[in-house]
Amino acid sequence: MSKVQGGMKCVKYLLFVFNFIFWLSGLLVLAVGLWLRFDPETVELLTGDGAPDTFFIAVYILLGAGGLMMIVGFFGCFGAVRESQCLLSSFFACLLIIFGAEIAAGVFGFINKEQIVEEVQKFYSSSISDVSNVNGTAIALLYHKTLNCCGGSMSETSTTLCADSTPEDTPDCLTAITDFFNDKLHIIGYIGIGVAGVMIVGMFLSMFLCCAIRNNREVI
Repeated sequence: MSKVQGGMKCVKYLLFVFNFIFWLSGLLVLAVGLWLRFDPETVELLTGDGAPDTFFIAVYILLGAGGLMMIVGFFGCFGAVRESQCLLSSFFACLLIIFGAEIAAGVFGFINKEQIVEEVQKFYSSSISDVSNVNGTAIALLYHKTLNCCGGSMSETSTTLCADSTPEDTPDCLTAITDFFNDKLHIIGYIGIGVAGVMIVGMFLSMFLCCAIRNNREVI
């Protein structure tokens, strides 16, 4: 027999639907994290000796959050169906922890946003500073091809690798790097905001249902 009746039964099914959506959100976060990690353009720009890894740290946090969301969403669905006060309390605690971790990751990303871009710019500038370095030349040419840019370094040799047919309106690579990684980081930020909103709704629903189950037990 169901432990909740009336309006709380509606909350129960709402929580079940929410958890299914939360599970799908975790799947989406995981998919976006994998895309950012294995995106050919990103991988090409951040490979090689001395390449910065701050961007990938943020991506790994995103992957971990996505996997954890899928696990928590599954147990949340189970707790709602079984009307288990213990599982619902655990679900609320997990959501609270994930929410806190997401806030921390967001603050980390916001604080280090400029650092990520600067590290990549320095990596590009150091690779193009000496055209006699074969590895550095290969990295610079890779940036030119991937970002459709040319030059931008303070070095006098920064434009020697640019093709003669390069259009005049071609952006410099330092600007192109800024635009490229800002777009990627904005994607992470938008997803984080959306998931945070979903989690707040889930915490409210789980607490309502948990309190309803406890009150019904006290009445019985």
